[in-house]
Amino acid sequence: MKILVTGSNGLLGQKLIHLLRSREAVEVLATSSGENRISANKGYTYRSLDVTSEAEVNTVIEEFKPDAIIHTAALTIVDLCETEKEKCHALNVQSVVYLLVAAQRINAHFIHVSTDFVFNGENGPYSEEDEPDPLSEYARSKYKAEQILIKSEYKNWSIARTIILYGYTENMSRSNVVLWARETLRKGGPMNIVNDQFRAPTLAEDLAMGCWLIAEKKAKGIFHLSGPETMSVIEMVRRIARYYEFSEEGITEIDTSSLRQPAKRPPHTGFVLDKARKILDYNPHTLEEGLALIDEQLPL
Repeated sequence: MKILVTGSNGLLGQKLIHLLRSREAVEVLATSSGENRISANKGYTYRSLDVTSEAEVNTVIEEFKPDAIIHTAALTIVDLCETEKEKCHALNVQSVVYLLVAAQRINAHFIHVSTDFVFNGENGPYSEEDEPDPLSEYARSKYKAEQILIKSEYKNWSIARTIILYGYTENMSRSNVVLWARETLRKGGPMNIVNDQFRAPTLAEDLAMGCWLIAEKKAKGIFHLSGPETMSVIEMVRRIARYYEFSEEGITEIDTSSLRQPAKRPPHTGFVLDKARKILDYNPHTLEEGLALIDEQLPL
């Protein structure tokens, strides 16, 4: 089986490459912008790819001819998408058009990673059948990408929605909320944490496994892949503090409105995981299990 991964330099992308290169009879092409950030150099091939270039997408896919494409590349900085709308559209929408057309040409299974932000957060947790209602430019771009697949005549596709990805990998271009909270709590620094947003934090290894299971089982349609527990962001931070036995004195509860963020966030998401558990045998880690795994990976 031949699998092409876009965005291989990102957190999910790196986890996918490490997972796939350990699988027997899987040939992996890692693609991302710029130089390869993964130090391991066996079990896969790396190639630079700008997913916003139709010509580059066509060339790489025609040459490699993957059986499956896992599209993780995206602009995920929510507030930046509000001000950089053209860049957001190019990375999150137009790239999907190019990749889907190229996938159709060779009958490849196209697996697109999406987000809980396609929902308005009024009625979480959400199942795959619930109706999206995006609130921000980022959310709208991901919703538009989903609609490209859903309305396409080509049906060899899957959508893997996820929530607050966390984890550790080498040469990270940006941190994530769990690593940030762990480090800030360790230093005892002040933290202003929202108490009115509810999410299901997702370990990057779990999402990578979910994407692989979709490819392996050739499962079509929409799948919700997140952590198994929905909690407020303040509860998540307090659980991290308790896990490491850090003081909670520096934590201050605030509401979202006080942050004056450019992009509107859905207040309460979370996913119903029944479909993924049944069809994919998806079995994600709890937050504490995820923290234990990260501890094994972090440099001393």
